[in-house]
Amino acid sequence: MTDLQIGALIDDPNLRTIVCCGAGGVGKTTTAAAIAVRAAESGRSVAVLTIDPAKRLAQAIGLEQLGNEPAQVTAIDPANGGRLDAMMLDMKRTFDEVVLRHAEPAKAQQILANPFYQAVSSSFAGTQEYMAMERLGQLHAERAADGSPRWDLIVVDTPPSRSALDFLDAPQRLGSFLDGKVIRLLGAPARRGGRAYLKAVNVGVSSVTAVMSKIIGGDMLRDAQAFVAALDTMFGGFRERADATYALLADRSTAFVVVATPERDALREAAFFVDRLDQDGMPLAGVVLNRVQMTYVPSLSAGRALAAAETLTEQAGRPRGWQPSDTADLLTLHATVTELGIRHAQLIESFSASHPDIATVQVAAASHDVSDVADLRQMGAELAG
Repeated sequence: MTDLQIGALIDDPNLRTIVCCGAGGVGKTTTAAAIAVRAAESGRSVAVLTIDPAKRLAQAIGLEQLGNEPAQVTAIDPANGGRLDAMMLDMKRTFDEVVLRHAEPAKAQQILANPFYQAVSSSFAGTQEYMAMERLGQLHAERAADGSPRWDLIVVDTPPSRSALDFLDAPQRLGSFLDGKVIRLLGAPARRGGRAYLKAVNVGVSSVTAVMSKIIGGDMLRDAQAFVAALDTMFGGFRERADATYALLADRSTAFVVVATPERDALREAAFFVDRLDQDGMPLAGVVLNRVQMTYVPSLSAGRALAAAETLTEQAGRPRGWQPSDTADLLTLHATVTELGIRHAQLIESFSASHPDIATVQVAAASHDVSDVADLRQMGAELAG
């Protein structure tokens, strides 16, 4: 087992993207924010993009809310000349911006008003992943006044669980969608297919019909056909841009960081992420083991603490001051924490044994939730060793 060098990643000027992925509830959002804060306070110009709809990132970095446009985080220490901007993916707004950017003004307004488009842009399977790819590509393409990249490091916080890797499939899934039978049928005149055609349409758009409950029959068909007609002109470069972003993710200027807690299910998910990234040839930096219970009193075992607690409990009952039962409670807590630390160590050892080539770094369990930049700064220091 080797140590994951987060500090070395941050200091590498050739590294342009860090992607944090992992199961839900493992502290992935705060890990991404901590890395971004440390990188910015080390002198880098950083953007952190969260695709998770949770509001924790905004709260932790001192912003009232995160939107689809980068907002500067002023709470970081600017001594080294760094900068941090934060944003949260707004799937619908990003889709709308793609329409406005790649369609003529009149056509764009027609598309935005199309009921079929409104359903697809907010609920169609895979839209979030397509838009995540699109937004990441946009961020990398943004330039400062002197023509240099606006940010020299972009940190991405992905959705929880295995869907976090769906954006790796976005170009292929988009290609299948654009080349699929349903889209070809929608692009053909309705008279060619008759009832069979309408049945195929209804099957093809079943994932959005709930949103379009008031749109039926011919209206639905016409809206779908208008949308597909626009798709041909508007999304000519969509697949190419998604492919370019995928290539960027596979490039050595990107590093994937898998986040997990030392729990059986979370480590199982981490193993899935590690294997999938390896299968796709993605540059994996390593695994962050978050919220690890660490004990530093090896001379007092859990068994001895519990035995002492039982003895003291029998002596409780004095009228004033510190009670033996108070000490007993502390000893019981120590026993609980010690047993948890042992279990965490065993699970981490098992994970490392099955993935001996994967670098890891451990972050100790905190006494409270990460709630501000100072907490993120402390977490960043632990990540950097």
